[in-house]
Amino acid sequence: MKFKSIATLATALLATAAATTANAEGIVRAGQPTGVIASTVAIPAGYKLVYLSGSTGSPMDPAKPESVGDTKAQTLSILTKMKATLEAMGMTMGDLVKINVFLVGDPAKEGKMDAPAMNEVFKTFFGTAEQPNKPARSTVQVAALGRPWTLVEIEGVAAKAP
Repeated sequence: MKFKSIATLATALLATAAATTANAEGIVRAGQPTGVIASTVAIPAGYKLVYLSGSTGSPMDPAKPESVGDTKAQTLSILTKMKATLEAMGMTMGDLVKINVFLVGDPAKEGKMDAPAMNEVFKTFFGTAEQPNKPARSTVQVAALGRPWTLVEIEGVAAKAP
């Protein structure tokens, strides 16, 4: 690769260093430091992979299955359940390397997905001082999920050193 000046080379090196992080276990995550997600995640050979099936929000009132709340409440419920599932397996949210988020258009938002509400909660689980790792992520709007009141479903892949 050719650079026109030392300043251009220095800028490129600083951008690469700032945009790539490796956690203590050797997984390399790259992306914008201020971004909500990692652009890429590289997992070394031999790592244990765990696939988490899609999960939806739990009812706030078990007697009322439709009482799952809005996109924000459902995202919080799902990520909290994912955290507990991973902890039961000796893993953390920092071990998540890929997440797929499915959002239904919210009737209260004129049928548009409420990605800002989902991201608001997402940022409390990833890229924090306590848990700095960010997964790669896809977010798509879908026509419907399994139950008519469900606005969010999230699935994930976690990786851990052997």
